[in-house]
Amino acid sequence: MEIFWFVVLTFMLGIYVVLDGYDFGAGIVHLFFAKTEQEKKAVTNAIGPFWDANEVWLIASGGVLFFAFPTLYASSFSGFYLPLMLVLWLLIFRAISLELRGQVHHRLWETLWDKAFGLASLLLALFFGAALGNVVRGVNLGMVENGVSTQEPHYFFLALWNPTFDPLAEHQGIIDWFTVILGLVAVVTLTIHGAGWVILKTSSTLNQRLKNIIFKLNFVLLALVLLSAYVWHYVKPISLNNLQNHYWLWIFPLIATIGLFGQFWIRTFKKDGIGFLFSALFILGSFATTVASMFPTLLPSTNTINPSLTIQNAAANEYGLAVGLGWFIFAAILVVAYFIIQFRVFKGKLDDVGYGEH
Repeated sequence: MEIFWFVVLTFMLGIYVVLDGYDFGAGIVHLFFAKTEQEKKAVTNAIGPFWDANEVWLIASGGVLFFAFPTLYASSFSGFYLPLMLVLWLLIFRAISLELRGQVHHRLWETLWDKAFGLASLLLALFFGAALGNVVRGVNLGMVENGVSTQEPHYFFLALWNPTFDPLAEHQGIIDWFTVILGLVAVVTLTIHGAGWVILKTSSTLNQRLKNIIFKLNFVLLALVLLSAYVWHYVKPISLNNLQNHYWLWIFPLIATIGLFGQFWIRTFKKDGIGFLFSALFILGSFATTVASMFPTLLPSTNTINPSLTIQNAAANEYGLAVGLGWFIFAAILVVAYFIIQFRVFKGKLDDVGYGEH
């Protein structure tokens, strides 16, 4: 049952990154590339009917984490307390920016909430990328100092940064040069992803410019991916044991590679959805490759005193996991039905579906 719930959690997080990821990306596009009022409306129209539903996947993932892997939930929510609070406030500001922008038709008011929306989206992409960096790098479980565990084996707490900005320091921080690199990968990836969604859902004059931007950003993304793979191996030597023992897992890096290189042809695609499809493939393939290479580890320990958290030692009781299966199936049916209805109602271009105009 632990493996089943691990797959479920991974799937839900992957769906969240794809769905809310294009919301973040659209916000970044709104901040840097949408110049006119018409172009800004095109961006908000593209995500307006979807953004709040997409965020539900994050809440649902937290619920599954709490239910299936309570030890990991308790450890990570206390250890990453500071960035979690920052993420919460950024999500709040992003939401109220969309809702409040159209309440007062004044240049200063609209500019304020435009900037809040764009900056919150940018910082959310950066923080979620840094969060992945913290997970793959590992944390000092038990707060070991000089070879002695000073806390319970599953407890840790990270400051926002350490004085040396070094990911290998004994006293780690949320932000260091390694996690910043992965944060930048996330920002560029989601900018491309969000631009692809705007192209898919609107007929804005912004679209042709976005295709050129995606093409140029993809070179930046390729360079960042190569750099991140190199420093990843330096900070936490990449284990390919799972991929070598199970050759079918190589389908995940293959999917990521297809998604990455497919975006270089964005300017030649006749159908608007192809670019978004390739960016989604890159996101899902990269995320699945990371998870597959780490399995069965959920949160690595950077010391040799306390073991890493795995799907075995962090999982709930077998009986509880089995009982939850029935409720999950029921909830999954409702979610699938909801999203089918939503995407049918808002299928096609959304240029005429105004958002935030009150």
